[in-house]
Amino acid sequence: MILLLAILVAASCSTQRNNSQTRIWHAFNARYNTYFNASQAFIEGCDEQERGNRDDYTQLLPIYAAGNKQSRSIGTSHFDRTIEKSEKAIRRHSIKRRPEWNKQRRKTKADIEWLNRHEYNPFLWRAWLLLGKAQFHEGNFEESAATFGYMARLYKTQPIILARARAWQAKCYAEMGWRYETEDLITNQHRDSIPRQAVADWDFTLADHYLRTGQYADATRYLMRCIRHERRRQRKARLWYIVGQIEQHQGHSQQAFEAYRHVVRLQPPYELEFNARISQTEVMASADAKGMIRKLQRMAASDNNKDYLDQIHYAIGNIRLAQRDTLQAIASYEEGARRSTRNGTEKGALLLQLAQLYWQREAYANARRCYSEAVGLIDTALPHYKEVNRRSEILDQLVPLTDAVHLEDSLQRLVAMPEADRLKVIDRHIAELKNAEREAKRAQQDAEMQSQWETQNAQNNGMSAVGNDTKASTWYFYNPQLVSQGRIRFEQLWGKRPNEDDWQRSNRSVVPTLNGEADHETEVDADSAKTTASATDTESDTTQLNPFTREYHLAQLPFTAEQKAESDRKMREALLPAAVIMKDKVENLALARRMFTYLVDRWPTDSLNDLAWYHLYLMNAREGRMADADSALVRLQRQYPQSEWTQLLSNPYYADNQRFGQHLEDSLYAATYEAFCQERYQEVAANVQLSAQRFPHGAHRSKFLFVEALSLLNEGRVDKSAQQLKQVVEDYPDSEVGPMAGHILRGLQQGRRPQGTMRPKDDIWRQHALAESSDSTVVDTLSLRRDVRFAFVLAFHPDSVNQNQLLYELARYNFTSYLVRNFEIAVNSEDPVHRLTVSGFRSYDEALQYARHLYETPQMTVRLKGCRRIIISEDNLPLLGTQYSYDDYDRFFQETLAPVKTDSHPLLNSPETIVEQPADRETDDDADEDQLPMPSSSPDQPIVIDFDDDFYR
Repeated sequence: MILLLAILVAASCSTQRNNSQTRIWHAFNARYNTYFNASQAFIEGCDEQERGNRDDYTQLLPIYAAGNKQSRSIGTSHFDRTIEKSEKAIRRHSIKRRPEWNKQRRKTKADIEWLNRHEYNPFLWRAWLLLGKAQFHEGNFEESAATFGYMARLYKTQPIILARARAWQAKCYAEMGWRYETEDLITNQHRDSIPRQAVADWDFTLADHYLRTGQYADATRYLMRCIRHERRRQRKARLWYIVGQIEQHQGHSQQAFEAYRHVVRLQPPYELEFNARISQTEVMASADAKGMIRKLQRMAASDNNKDYLDQIHYAIGNIRLAQRDTLQAIASYEEGARRSTRNGTEKGALLLQLAQLYWQREAYANARRCYSEAVGLIDTALPHYKEVNRRSEILDQLVPLTDAVHLEDSLQRLVAMPEADRLKVIDRHIAELKNAEREAKRAQQDAEMQSQWETQNAQNNGMSAVGNDTKASTWYFYNPQLVSQGRIRFEQLWGKRPNEDDWQRSNRSVVPTLNGEADHETEVDADSAKTTASATDTESDTTQLNPFTREYHLAQLPFTAEQKAESDRKMREALLPAAVIMKDKVENLALARRMFTYLVDRWPTDSLNDLAWYHLYLMNAREGRMADADSALVRLQRQYPQSEWTQLLSNPYYADNQRFGQHLEDSLYAATYEAFCQERYQEVAANVQLSAQRFPHGAHRSKFLFVEALSLLNEGRVDKSAQQLKQVVEDYPDSEVGPMAGHILRGLQQGRRPQGTMRPKDDIWRQHALAESSDSTVVDTLSLRRDVRFAFVLAFHPDSVNQNQLLYELARYNFTSYLVRNFEIAVNSEDPVHRLTVSGFRSYDEALQYARHLYETPQMTVRLKGCRRIIISEDNLPLLGTQYSYDDYDRFFQETLAPVKTDSHPLLNSPETIVEQPADRETDDDADEDQLPMPSSSPDQPIVIDFDDDFYR
């Protein structure tokens, strides 16, 4: 009897039966078993993520902690459990079977909607929603978007659930940077209107979207709505802080001040409260400046803020800068940088502000120091990072030159001083050196003590001592603190080095030997060793002196005529390239003019002055000062008539070259390359000679020489070609064709000779390589079957299409357009023609529908420009490019497959395999799946069970 009763209960609980009894049973069981455990795990995961989240307050905060990459790994164990339990609830309590309907009853509009549903468990939509939220907070935005996309289709007849699913799907797209898809969802939802129960979800979504797109007025409006929806104090304080940041960015100081005041009143965690108080000082009225500075100074004296001293002094500097007291602002910034203990993004923001001030004041040595350290502290994803890094690289080139000029100029000034004044300057410098040494020792001791404390504290907590505010275990290349420490350590060992390959080699040419110069590098090393030894002997007397004595410094002064001449030479050789960098890269034309003018006035007969006069001509002509420009040209022609710069400016085509030279050179190179592909080598030689006359310093000069060298090589003139390749390697080592020319030249020097000649691009589509077989006369024929598996192929030249970008766009298109099908994308980059192959089509008709839909998408049509599309069966695919060329297969396709009428029904919206759910309910082996009592009632009408939206909170 008991066994029979158990069988009847199990049968009544089957998800294959759909009546009021089973719907209530599965809704009740799902809610109070698997879903309850999932919701508790989700709450714990969110709390842990919020506690462990570390925001960068120098940038606009994201609304969700998952917006910080470092925080996505926090709470993953709880989110994984949420996903597991949610999937179990869906798997075991989903009712998809359509209920039986009494045909005698007339169907109302509500009845029709109910019968057209795809899910009849009235509670299960919450499990879907919780599943997607857990994936979102875990940082799996693609999976989360797929979950919400499927949920939107599953509940498309229920507007409230559909709107909430769309809201979260739009959040996922926004996090992935898919702006077009986000705006498309927002537009569609606005067209359908937003139900009242989904307004809160959409307010957060719209606030996040407008925040990311820079529409700050709309973002503020929706953030204020989000604050009204939010119940938790910490989350509400975070939203108020974001409002303050937006108002501050728009220049609304009073509104920003009030928003930050709301943050403080909510008593959030100390870090958020502290940053709100700091931000208040940045937007306060100028009349309260003295009072705010006193308040900040009191904050600096508190032990609670010992790790925030950089931010406090940064705020003081901002106040003084707003009062136009630049010197005091610089002093405050320097104090903040000196007393910083965290070496985080806050210090990076301070150093950037300080570097900007030094840059504006033309104090480039100090600007270099600040930019160099800031590059290792700020986030590489910031929009201004490239400009900061560019300036740092420019200053790395400029400052050593200007320092050399200042040093030699200072030494010569000391020589010109009376002896008493000279000794006073030396004594003052010695005192500064002693003080700097004491400060360095004290700083080293403090750093060692701090490091020991951090190590001990980390061992006590079972963590790695990476930094005071670094808790997330991220790869060290993404940790700004470790990057900064490694950069400083490298510079201490090797000095400033450019970021390039083989930086430790003086000769980075790919050709080690050129015409018997096999031992050149060895000879250079030997000479260098001799020079070093002699220099060591010469300077031994000086280096043995104590640098804290007068004799040490007096020995370095250029007293004799020879020493004075050597000092002048060093100044000239450093001043000229420094002035060029100042003009072309720093773009400080006024300072560059003063440097060039100083050079030609002090050393009027120097052999390098032709370049100085050339740049003076360019600067004056650029600014419209034609009288000064003509004067510079006259001096250049009179003093340096044979200079290449004189000949360049005296060229009758110079004015036309300046206006249209870039376009003319581009056209000439395109014609030269086309002539080379068509094997018209005499035309190539004529064009190369013309480019030498018209564009001797053009952007394509190295390419002209390289193409001519290949033409000579195809004609069999190997020696002449080798000379041309050598010129490319020596004169243009960093050009695009430099490494290629070096490799070809190396092969020629080893006695190797090229096989065949260059083939034009169009011939590639007609090429085919017959596969090796025992009988070379046997050629496989192309299959005509349409009911086999097919593939869609995009073929393209590698130099005409960005393969990585195309792969990304195609994968994104497949993911967003075909959620029920899993198409695979393969890349073939070995042949002259690269291919992207999309496989997974069950027939020719499916592949053809995919190709049509792909090319009907306007965005993808632009991306696919330059690609050749091919629809081919997987049986025929190995023959493409081997036994049949692309043109051969295209003729075969047009004659056999293209004329055939295909199925017009949508074939790509159904999954490849359909998994049937078993009739019997799965055996429950978890403690949270205990059987609950069956309800006694069995009404015929559908019963709607309403649950509180914030149940799991």
